[in-house]
Amino acid sequence: MLKLNEVTLRFGGLYANQDVSFEVEKGSIFGLIGPNGAGKTTLFNVISGVYKPTSGEVWFDGRRIDGLQPYQVNELGIARTYQNINLFKDMSVLENVKVGCHNWSKASLASVIFRTPAMRREEEIIRQKSLEALDFLGLSPLADKMAGSLPYGQQRRLEIARALASNPKMILLDEPAAGMNNTEKIELSEDIKKIRDRGITVLLVEHDMSLVMAITHTICVLNYGKKIAFGEPAYIKNHPEVIAAYLGGEENG
Repeated sequence: MLKLNEVTLRFGGLYANQDVSFEVEKGSIFGLIGPNGAGKTTLFNVISGVYKPTSGEVWFDGRRIDGLQPYQVNELGIARTYQNINLFKDMSVLENVKVGCHNWSKASLASVIFRTPAMRREEEIIRQKSLEALDFLGLSPLADKMAGSLPYGQQRRLEIARALASNPKMILLDEPAAGMNNTEKIELSEDIKKIRDRGITVLLVEHDMSLVMAITHTICVLNYGKKIAFGEPAYIKNHPEVIAAYLGGEENG
């Protein structure tokens, strides 16, 4: 589904990512971990089109995507959440999810102005798709509430619902459990598995190693922008370089 081939991103003389290569299998939950400053979120930004790599290639579903704009990457089927919550807090929960449908909306400016029958039909489809995404994550009772009034954990889940509304083939989750309590983390892990069961491939950056080890199929470990280990959770947990990397820094970044 996703293939990175020797991806390097350099800011001046600083390497944020250096010669990173891995493949994510379709229908899997793939973990990307590493200590503070490892380059995990930067790599998410490369995959989603925020940054163009200095060198290397990114392939998604058989197509090379490095150099595309974020909206083009999204249209091809990659949705994402962010390390810092990125909601429209003065809009309702439902309105926030509707925004996620923009990539497949076909209404023209004229049809919106004159509210044509085709535009009204599309508007109803968007509403139903958005409600389905909310219901999938147990948020439909909150549809009319302001997004900014939700507790932190529910705002995190709302971001995931908005990403799902874009009908993705792959979703990139950047620290989705941040700020959640233990109960919310358990619910999140079940949600991620449900997303996988819908046929959506999941690429996960997360601090909580117990969550990562419990739900991922494969893990790639970065340290100082380089890949230091790759494999199944049991292998990663006992890898000497991984142990040394985490002993040398906090599990964040």
